[in-house]
Amino acid sequence: MSNFVKNIPLSEAVSLAGLVSVEPGKIVSRTFVQRPEITITLFSFAAGEGVSTHSAPGDAIVQILEGEAKLTIGDAVLTANAGDIVVMPANIPHSVDAEKDFKMLLTVVNK
Repeated sequence: MSNFVKNIPLSEAVSLAGLVSVEPGKIVSRTFVQRPEITITLFSFAAGEGVSTHSAPGDAIVQILEGEAKLTIGDAVLTANAGDIVVMPANIPHSVDAEKDFKMLLTVVNK
């Protein structure tokens, strides 16, 4: 049997944030779903790390699990904290920066 979801235990409750650890000087990722219409990836960012400005063909939904992230979406700069969710619209340049350690779940929904 093949599953659409990988790298996460099936049929059990797990701590999402506990599935990645913060490693100094690194961005750590763990992909759960990678399909043409949707990708779901868990990330941890060490303070000082980031993803440079880029755009995506789909809407990117960021859920902050721990810590805080600095997000730039077009000309807007915002800080998102644990428990926050932010949608970065398709085709709008955006970047993610860690001024402090943080963990996030990223879901990208394509057309």
